[in-house]
Formats: sequence, C-alpha cells, structure tokens
Amino acid sequence: MTAQTPFPAASLLGYPRIGRRRELKKAVEAYWAGKIDAAALDATAKEIQLGSARRLVELGLDEPAAVPGTFSYYDQVLDAAAHLGAIPARFGNLLTDEGVLDIDGYFTLARGSREQQPLEMTKWFDTNYHYLVPEIGPETDFRLTSSRVVEEFQYALANGIETRPYLVGPVTFLLLSKASDDAPAGFQPLSRLEDVLPVYVELLGKLAAAGARWVQLDEPALVVDQDIPAEQLDAAVTRAYEVLTAAVERPQILVSTPYGSLDGQLGALAASNIEALHVDVFKGAVPSEAALAALGSKTLVAGVVDGHNIWRNDLAASAAVLDALKGSAARVTVSTSTSTQHVPHDVAEETKLSEQLKSWLAFADQKAVEVKTLASYLADPAAAQAAIDEASAVIASRATAEGVRREEVRARTAALTAADFSRSDYAVREAAQEAALQLPALPTTTIGSFPQTSEIRSARARNIKGELNDAQYEQLMKDEIKRVVDLQEELGYDVLVHGEPERNDMVQYFAENLEGFDVTVHGWVQSYGSRCTRPSILWGDVTRSAPITVAWAEYAQSLTEKPMKGMLTGPVTILAWSFVRDDQPLGETANQVALALRDEITDLEAAGIKVVQVDEPALRELLPLRKADQPAYLKWSVDSFRLATAGAQDATQIHTHLCYSEFGVIIDAIDGLDADVTSIEAARSRMEVVHDLESHGFGRGVGPGVYDIHSPRVPGEAEVTELLSTAVKHVPSRQLWVNPDCGLKTRGYEETEASLRNLVEAAKAVREEIGASV
Repeated sequence: MTAQTPFPAASLLGYPRIGRRRELKKAVEAYWAGKIDAAALDATAKEIQLGSARRLVELGLDEPAAVPGTFSYYDQVLDAAAHLGAIPARFGNLLTDEGVLDIDGYFTLARGSREQQPLEMTKWFDTNYHYLVPEIGPETDFRLTSSRVVEEFQYALANGIETRPYLVGPVTFLLLSKASDDAPAGFQPLSRLEDVLPVYVELLGKLAAAGARWVQLDEPALVVDQDIPAEQLDAAVTRAYEVLTAAVERPQILVSTPYGSLDGQLGALAASNIEALHVDVFKGAVPSEAALAALGSKTLVAGVVDGHNIWRNDLAASAAVLDALKGSAARVTVSTSTSTQHVPHDVAEETKLSEQLKSWLAFADQKAVEVKTLASYLADPAAAQAAIDEASAVIASRATAEGVRREEVRARTAALTAADFSRSDYAVREAAQEAALQLPALPTTTIGSFPQTSEIRSARARNIKGELNDAQYEQLMKDEIKRVVDLQEELGYDVLVHGEPERNDMVQYFAENLEGFDVTVHGWVQSYGSRCTRPSILWGDVTRSAPITVAWAEYAQSLTEKPMKGMLTGPVTILAWSFVRDDQPLGETANQVALALRDEITDLEAAGIKVVQVDEPALRELLPLRKADQPAYLKWSVDSFRLATAGAQDATQIHTHLCYSEFGVIIDAIDGLDADVTSIEAARSRMEVVHDLESHGFGRGVGPGVYDIHSPRVPGEAEVTELLSTAVKHVPSRQLWVNPDCGLKTRGYEETEASLRNLVEAAKAVREEIGASV
C-alpha cells in the first residue's frame, strides 16, 4: 500500500462536470454530430477537468487528494461498467483489438445503435440525475477494459494537482445493475461480487502506481433499504472491503455513503480495514457514540454541508454537529453530504437574482468555502466565528423577508377539506369522457413537447434580448404550433398537443409565471448524459396571478376538430426539479403549487379544452430511500396531484405522465393519483411495466411508451408493433393508449416524424390484430 497520508481536512464528494457554460455538453453533442473529432473532445474534457481542479484549489481545497476526480463524459455508473468490462452480449463486441472500450463504444452503450436499444436509464437515488443501468449475468466477462480514471489522475498530477480518483464501489455497482437478458430467472448481479473484485484490485494497483494516495469508492446503495436479506448485504460489504484492503498495492480507501443514513452497514465498514469513511450527517442521522467508537483509527469524513440543495449552510448548527462527532471519533474532517454535481457552479455568476436572494444561496463554489470554513472551525473555533455569525444573521433575515410568507395563500391551504382531493367515481367519468371525446380503440397521442429547433431557441433568445418584439415572437410560436398540429393531423393522431414551443423548460416555464419563484441564468445542472436543466428556485409562498397556458392551448384547439391537450407540470415534479425552500414541509409547498394548477385547469376548461395532462415524471424521484419514510411522502405527493386535478369536470379527461422509474415500487401511488390516463416509460425496459400493471389490476387508461425518445434511433414499425402486442397480452385493450416514452423536445424533426409515423402504423396493425375498430 502507498505511504499513509492524512485525509484532507476539507474536501468535496464531487463537483459539477459539465463545465461552467456547459462546455462538455456542447463538445459531446458536436462529437456525436461529426463536427469535431475525438482529439477535440478529449481536449475539451481535459480543459474542464483541470479548470475545475484549479478552481477548487483556489477556493481553499489545496491539500493532496482534497479535489475529487469525478469527471465523466456521460455517467459515473456507465464509467464503472466501462472500466469493468460489463458490456452486454446483445451489443456484440464493442472492444477494440487491444481489449479497450473506446469512446465510441462507450457512447454506444449510452445511446444505442441502429440495431440495439441503449442501456436502461433510471433515477440516481432521490435526485434529478439519471444513470445507465448495467446488465449483468453469469456470462458477463469482467476484465479491465478502460484505465481512464488513471489517465485523468495522471493528467491532473502532471499539471500540479493531486486529485482523489473516484469509482462507484463494487457493492453499489452490482446492486444498481439488472440481470441481463441471458441470465436465468432469479439471478442477482450481486452474486458476481467475487468475479468483479479482482478487476477493482487491478485498477487500484494502477492508481497506486500512478501516485494516487487516496481513492474514493462511492457506496450510496448502502443507505437504501434493499430487497435482499440484511445479512447477505452485510456479507457482501465485508467481503468486498476485505479483498480490496488486502491488495498489496493500493491507495488509501475512502468509502463514501451519500444521500442518507448509513445505519445497518456502518458496523461492517467500521470493522473493515478502510482508512476513511464518509457519512451523510446533513440528511442522515448522526451516528451513535458507540458506532463512532467502532471506527477506531479511521478518519470520519462528516458530510455536514448539503450537496443536493442550494441553501446557505447553517454554520452554527453544523459546528454543533462537528463538536458532537469529534468527541467520539478519532479524527474528523469536513465534506459535503453528496457530490455537488447536483447544484450549479457559482452564485456570483447570477447577475439577475436579487442580492437578498443571492445571500441565501450556496452553489458548488460556495459550498467548497463552507466546507473550508467548517474545517477551520475544527482546527480553531475562534477563526471561524465571524463567518458563523454572518451565516446565522442571513438565515434569520430570510425568515422575515417579504414574500416568504403570504397570509392569503396560507389561509387557502388551511381551509382545504377532504372533498377538495376527490373526483367522481371513475366509471362516471369514463362514460362522460367517452361521450365527449369519441376516441377509437388504442388511441394515439404524444406526451407533450415537440422538437425545440434552433429557430425556436433563437427566437426566444432574440425576444429576451429585445431584438424581437413580443408580437413577432408570439407569431413565430403560433407558426410552430400550426406546424405541429398539421403534422399530427397528417400522421393521423387522435389526441393532439401543441408542441410547447413557447416553453424553455417544463418547470421553468411555470416558475417564471408563478409568484414565489426565481430563475437563474447560468444555474445549469446535469440531468443525464449531455442533458442539462436549470432548476428554478422556489423560495416563497406560491400563487398564480394570471392564466399561464390558456391562450396557447386555446389557439391550438382552434386549428383542429380533434381533442387538444392542455399541458401542465404537476406539483411534485415542479418541486423535484426545482431547488425548493427548506424552511417548511414539502407537502405544504406542494399544496400551494397544486392550488395554482387547479385554477389553471378551471381556466383551460372554460376555454374549451377537454383533455388536460398534468405531468408527474418525478413522482418516484422524491421517494425516501428508507421504506419507513415512504408512506408519509406518498400520502402528500399523491394528495397534491389530486388537489390539483379534483376540481375538473367529469367529462374532462385528466392525463398524467411518469418516466424512468421502477414503477412496481410505487404502483399503488400511481393508482392513487386517480388520473383517467397514465402514460409510462416502457420502451427501453422492453415493456417490463405491463407485468406490474397486470398484477396490480390497474383499471384506468394507460399508455406504456413504445418509442424511446432518449436515443436518436428510430424504432421500426415491426418493433413498435411487437411492444404493443406484448402490452395487449397483459393490459385490456380498452385501457391501452399508444404514445412515446416522453416528450420530443430533444429530438430532431426528421427522426421524430419517422418514429411517430411508425407508431401510428403499429397502432393500426394491432387494432386489426385484436379486431378493434380503427
């Protein structure tokens, strides 16, 4: 093992990797489009990595290994699969003649090919980040097929900065994987632990040889209630770190456990020979004195600064936690609760937020300073007192600031009764909707958005700059809406959408039109791959002062005799995809948003809209990781959706949409939403969800997606027909809708039109197959 070096007093678990101006997104997409070569892509990646490392050193993280080496071209779980050779057989041989998975093979796993769908995607714990799901079976040939983590460390070291290499840990990697297509029934990827550990050992040896003194192995799966016996999980953790710490040549090992309380596996890690253990004591519980004593000489890395949200740290409260920890642990250092990849780079770059609001916030750079301040507190409390006092004063001022509390909003939520959360029985609504809509069997629709072309984005930017007046901008948006409506009419769709060209983002659009929110200019965070979003900031009580979507929906409906959906984003998703105030329960905030949406639905109905979709793709994202905490969340989240929609008339068909989650886990909650039609991701997981729907006896309309829009590939008519035929075998055809997995915003028109045409033709084929009326 390399020489013992103390773990740095201040560090982060991870840092944003997309670049301060989304340079990585732009370079990766340029590479996919053939506009730059691999060398240019690599040069951009190196510039981002080195720039991030230098910035953290500048902010005070200047000890060896304080800067985390968490860069990724696409996804950290995909990175682990790439290093370990976990390449599904269905992709054939993506390795080069040298046995390496190169960048093109890496992106093939992420995006698919003409012949193969990409790896499935699902949410990363309780965040808005999504990871690619490895496929593991008895046939998986684990071997070292990439050394990129070593090369990235060497590059930083050659430029004067000793980083801390990062890998998803072996237990988490296998727990996050799914059984491959070739695996036998009941196969558990965790059963391959003994086979994957030698590859980790080999990689640790290469890192040690390159000069790495510390490595971070990320094990967040240990803070989740797993569906395997506790003793099996304990045994896996014990065995994994027995093997890894016994490696002759290796860096010192930090095991990080972000996103919640470590609980059960704390003992197994304390008994291991790792050198440092990170625990999330911001969101998770502070370990007991006995648990801390069991760590022995290990360094306890305390995650006291929230890496997941943007509010300024209560330094006084964090200092008190550190005081409690240092009395029981041999050595305590300071870090974030999670990687700061979930927050933007720097508050200082936000020139359009008020100074008051900015003073309440801490983005990644400010969190690095907070970590450094708390580390200085551990060394000398007096040295940090001024910063602690300043933070306390700012937090106190926030509580009384104008708009944080609105008494008229609070009076309305306080007056709610049980009747405000319920509609008529579904049978009554179904009959009214059949009479009003007159739809065929297997009705076709899309989820909402259509491609956001460069022309649309340019028009929006010119309007913001004043180069295009509001009337001109509105006419351009109307022209695009007419194009979308005409295309759907030509393709033969049954329930249409207006395409949402006027919306920059499905949450930000509402945030810009609701009081209690603000939006950023440069506050980008990674959602998955090259997909980035700018979460809005929900800081005060929420209210709607005027209709938001009605004029656009009314115009779109005027262009067609077919039903036009009104398109809203649901209260849970607005919360999940925003940075939400942390000074009151989420359920209270959700109800405020729900009432604003309820008013919007009433206005849409008055404008003649008969179908309203209230999207909740993030319903699963906020689900607590511990099962004991889940019922309370599901209660308020489902109630907020019902509050938003329960004012609708019986003849108004309420749709909702969910995507990229393990739906079986929350099928009762999905049913509890009481939507008339629910569209769900299903293409990338190859219709797995229909089994959950069948076993549950789901009784209302449902549209398991048949077109994976997160990949550029165009599914053929035969492929879509096969997916629909599978769905019909498990869900009554009278309930089935035909739709893509998600909105089409990120796709181009050529692929979109081809895919949607195949979808309609497949629906016709299956209607004939089941003898239903076209």
